[in-house]
Amino acid sequence: MNWKQLISNKRFGLEHLHKYLEDDRTEFQRDYDRLIFSAPFRRLQNKTQVFPLPGSIFVHNRLTHSLEVSCVGRSLGNEIALELIKKHPEMNGSSITEVGAIVAAACLAHDLGNPPFGHSGEKAIGTYFSEGNGQTLKNELSYEEWNDITHFEGNANAFRLLTHQFKGRRPGGFVMTYSTLASVVKYPYSSALAGNKQKFGFFISEEDYFKKIADELGLIRLSDDGEPLKYARYPLVYLVEAADDICYQMMDIEDAYKLKILTTEETKELYKGFLTENKRSRTDEICRMVTDVNEQIAYLRSTAIGVLVKECTKVFVDNEESILQGKFEGTLINNMSSRIREAYKTCSGVAVNKIYCSKDVVDIELAGYQVITTLMDLMIGAVMYPEKAYSKLLIKRVSTQYDISADTLYERILAVLDYVSGMTDVYALDLYRKINGNSLPAV
Repeated sequence: MNWKQLISNKRFGLEHLHKYLEDDRTEFQRDYDRLIFSAPFRRLQNKTQVFPLPGSIFVHNRLTHSLEVSCVGRSLGNEIALELIKKHPEMNGSSITEVGAIVAAACLAHDLGNPPFGHSGEKAIGTYFSEGNGQTLKNELSYEEWNDITHFEGNANAFRLLTHQFKGRRPGGFVMTYSTLASVVKYPYSSALAGNKQKFGFFISEEDYFKKIADELGLIRLSDDGEPLKYARYPLVYLVEAADDICYQMMDIEDAYKLKILTTEETKELYKGFLTENKRSRTDEICRMVTDVNEQIAYLRSTAIGVLVKECTKVFVDNEESILQGKFEGTLINNMSSRIREAYKTCSGVAVNKIYCSKDVVDIELAGYQVITTLMDLMIGAVMYPEKAYSKLLIKRVSTQYDISADTLYERILAVLDYVSGMTDVYALDLYRKINGNSLPAV
C-alpha cells in the first residue's frame, strides 16, 4: 500500500464529481462537520457508554466518548503526519498532512452503529437469533445472511449506516470520502470470518461497497475469489482503534472515581503508572499546587493520555513499513514499550474486576437485554406477518426510511436492526413500556 493512493478525497456515491462545492474546508473537514450535524450522531448523547445514563453525577455517554476519541485521534494523526514527513521529506506538502482530519472524522463515526444499552445491546441482538426466538429463521436465510445477524456488530452497522441508501435518502448514505469510510472499518472482513470474537466489518448487503472502497485505495486483498472477503487493514484504522482504546480506558477510570467505585488514591496510582520517576515528581508538585482533588485527577488523566499518544505515535512510525505491507500484528497499544504496556494492562485488569462488574453496569446490561429482546421479538414478528392487526400497529411506528416491506427476509430483518439499533436508550425503554402497557401517552 502507498500513501498517495491511500489518502483519497473521492466521495462515496458522488465519484463522478471531484469537488462539487466551493469551500475553504478540505473534504475531510467537511466529513467531520457533516457527522457533527447529523441526527445519528446527535442521538449518541442518549446512548449508554459503560455506566447508566447520568443522574446527579455526569459520566460519559456515547456522544461525549466519541468527541473525546476524535480529539485524541486528531492528535495522533497530526503527530504521525509530522513524523512521517521527517522520515520521508519528499512527502512534505502532500495529502499526508490530512491524516489528523481523516482520523478525527472517522473517530466521530466509529460508534454510530452501536445500539442502545452499550455492548449488552449488541449481544442482545446477536443472541436473539443464536439463542432466542430468532433461531426459527435459520433455515430461511443463507449461511452468509445467518452469520451477519448472529454476529451482529456495531462496527459493521456503522459502515452500513454511513453507506446504505435508506428510503427517501440520497445515494451513498452520508456521502463520505473513501479514506474516512475505510478508517471506520476496524475488521476488514466478512461475518463468515467472525469466529468466536464476534467481530467483522460489513454485512453482505454492503460487501460490494467495501470492496469498491478497498480496491480504490489499494488495500491488500488477503482472500482468493470464492472465499469470504478479507483485506489487510487500512493503516489509519490503527489510529482510530488506538484513540478509542486510550479514551475508554482512561475515561472509564475517571468515571469510576466519580461514582466512588475507585478511591482517590487508587485512581491516582493507575494514572501515575504511565509516568517515569521524573514525570511523577513533576506531577506531584503540580498536584500540591492544585487543591481540588477532581482537578488533580483530571490533570493526571490528561498526562497519561499524552504519554499514550506519544507512545502510539512511535509504534506506528517505527512499524510503518509492516503496516503498509499488511503484516503488522496486534494493536498499537499491544506493541508499546513494556513499561507503558504493563501500566495499561493494570488499568484493564481494574476495569474488568471492579468497573465492568459493578452492580450499576450489570443492571443496565440486564435491562438492556430485556428491552432489546422484547422489541426484536415484536418487530421481527411484524415483518414476518405484516397482515396481522398487531403487526400493522407496530409497523406504523417505524419511520418510512426503513424498508421493512423489502422483497427478501434478510433485507426486512436488516431494516428491523436499523430501526432498533438507531434508538436511544430512553426511546427504546419508552417504547418497551408502552408496548407492555406499563405507560400510556399523556392525554
